[in-house]
Amino acid sequence: MLRCLITLLVLCAAPLQAAELVYRLEPRQIAAGTWLLEGSTDNFSEQNGGDIVNVAFIETSAGVVLIDTGPSRRYGEALRQAIGKVSDKPLVRVLLTHHHPDHVLGNQAFSDVPIAALAGTRELLAEQGDAMAENMYRLVGDWMRGTEVVLPTETLEEGVLEIGDHRLRLLALSGHTGADLAIFDETTGVLFAGDLVFHERALTTPNSPGLDVWLNDLERLQALPWKLVVPGHGPVAGDAAPFAQMRDYLGWLDGLLRDSAARGAEMTEVIAAPIPERFARVSLSRYELTRTVTHLYPRYEREQLPRVDSPAP
Repeated sequence: MLRCLITLLVLCAAPLQAAELVYRLEPRQIAAGTWLLEGSTDNFSEQNGGDIVNVAFIETSAGVVLIDTGPSRRYGEALRQAIGKVSDKPLVRVLLTHHHPDHVLGNQAFSDVPIAALAGTRELLAEQGDAMAENMYRLVGDWMRGTEVVLPTETLEEGVLEIGDHRLRLLALSGHTGADLAIFDETTGVLFAGDLVFHERALTTPNSPGLDVWLNDLERLQALPWKLVVPGHGPVAGDAAPFAQMRDYLGWLDGLLRDSAARGAEMTEVIAAPIPERFARVSLSRYELTRTVTHLYPRYEREQLPRVDSPAP
């Protein structure tokens, strides 16, 4: 009798579990013809299905332009439905800001639309995409079922892209991954910064060519005549707060790594370094510090080593 009851409970629970694997995407209008789907600032988990990213779309007179596609095929399909509830215009272009999985693994749902990215983004996705997708399966489970890597079909270069009544300025930058696209809509003043800007969420560094490069990119972005900044992660802003927070955090991080390497600190010691109070409210600060030290600290240590082929003083 007990075994039958357990079997019945399992059978009843299975459809409920499957039904919960639904992305409830609600586009929020942030400017004329411009909508945002704002993700959580948490880490990837089976609870959020990897919905931790900001995805946006622009309705132009020629059709809809989508900026990033999300973390899974299931997300991309839900995203396409959400766009359809807002606009009856066709999707005419997908623009990818960079190759990280939370931004591109929804590509399958848009395989009938031109998917455009920087050349470096396509190369990185071709090299790393399968491994990143497998890791996402481990992190979020069945949310990823059926997800496969779809590469961009068009190559973007820095310059102006006019689509319908919107004039999009494309900036080819590199601080976050080595190939980072930022999109400034000159028509509305909205800057889509991708993961070059994190706001109230600690930044990630697995592919960064250097924090100095990232800081230079931020200067270039902040100099644009934007009215609204859409970060890759975290809340949008109508002021310079995201830039100030990013510069402050990157400056502290660079100083911590540089000073620690100069005194020969072990990696474990750097990972345990106290986080300044002003960053305590920033989501995932300790988690991302640990990852950043593993990503970047060896580079700082190498800079402190004398070259063996240098002449003796």
